[in-house]
Amino acid sequence: MTVIPNVAGALETSDKVASHLHPEGSFDVADHPIPTGLEEIWRFTPLKRLRGLHKDAPIATAGPAISTDLAEGVTVREVGANDPVVGSSGYVPSDRISARAWQAAEVVSVITIPREAVIVAPTVVTVRGEAVDTASAQHTVIVAEPFSRATVVLRFEGSAVLADHVEIVLGDGAHLTVVSVQDWADDAVHYSTQHALVGRDASLRHVAVSFGGDLVRMNVSVEYGTSGGEAELLGLYFADAGQHLEHRLFVDHNAPKSKSNVDYKGALQGQGAHSVWIGDVLIRKAAEGIDTYESNRNLVLTDGCRADSVPNLEIETGEIAGAGHASTTGRFDDEQLFYLRSRGIDEAEARRLVVHGFFADIVRKIGIPGIEDKLMEAVEAELAVNIGTPAGAGNIGTPAEATVA
Repeated sequence: MTVIPNVAGALETSDKVASHLHPEGSFDVADHPIPTGLEEIWRFTPLKRLRGLHKDAPIATAGPAISTDLAEGVTVREVGANDPVVGSSGYVPSDRISARAWQAAEVVSVITIPREAVIVAPTVVTVRGEAVDTASAQHTVIVAEPFSRATVVLRFEGSAVLADHVEIVLGDGAHLTVVSVQDWADDAVHYSTQHALVGRDASLRHVAVSFGGDLVRMNVSVEYGTSGGEAELLGLYFADAGQHLEHRLFVDHNAPKSKSNVDYKGALQGQGAHSVWIGDVLIRKAAEGIDTYESNRNLVLTDGCRADSVPNLEIETGEIAGAGHASTTGRFDDEQLFYLRSRGIDEAEARRLVVHGFFADIVRKIGIPGIEDKLMEAVEAELAVNIGTPAGAGNIGTPAEATVA
């Protein structure tokens, strides 16, 4: 039996204040006007490249093909949109695309890690698109039952115009790692909303990796079912010429003694490469004793790139253990390059080493050696586009090579 954390127990109604940076949610598409681009949540997104997802373009009820490689003990089933597990994360669409996708997805995939199971091998779910002619919607719910421990890898590849939801529900004492890899073809558009509900003393590690696609926008949010939950949100992205990669993080500290840590790193190269990172942490009145920190760092490799980075803190109580944020955007460190070149290393190799070091610490935090190796190979392949390093990247996180440490 699936056990869902109790969200209602975390807050008294009188303590619940709205975020100043997030519109009120609604499942009704009519409650979300067509965006103009002037709204706070849309001002960085090139609306014309969304292929009409933000307006009224048709959305097919069936998305791209899905294949699963389930670790032993993990189950997957398909349910209707009215099944009680759908919406069990507490998520309510806060924008028009999210509401449209929620209504369009008629079949929902539910992945369940059973109670008290400790599963070493990752479960890998691959979504592969074949065309960009028609937009589609998908919905996935990942349930980690109490005191379970597991890893789920979501891989997105091929060509598609996709709006999807991923709900993540952690029961009390559960430990779950979710890795979402956006490795699309150059023509893909992906609008992904991923929301987690963290139970008592549960721990979530969410990793977002974006390399491919014409436009990728990920909205990742976390709330807590009750006290004692922890969330670590890690991200890695590499924007090439013409790409728009946007990551929006929202941590809702709605319960006391909860923790969160956000750490995203990105690199950009090529004319028109654009990355956007928006981090927001809301500390409600009920969230006494919480500890939170968010960080975003960007490395600009060539001229013609743009990196927007906006950290935010919304604090309703001063009775907290700690809260902070940091954001940096810069070019190569000339002193590092000079040092390496003075040791006989040519410029291309020196640049490769600097970027490798920039990403290495966050990749090591993922804790899945097979995926860590593939990510560094993917970084090498991206670098090969402009500075001539050998390309050796394969698919990221293939079942045969992704193993938990």
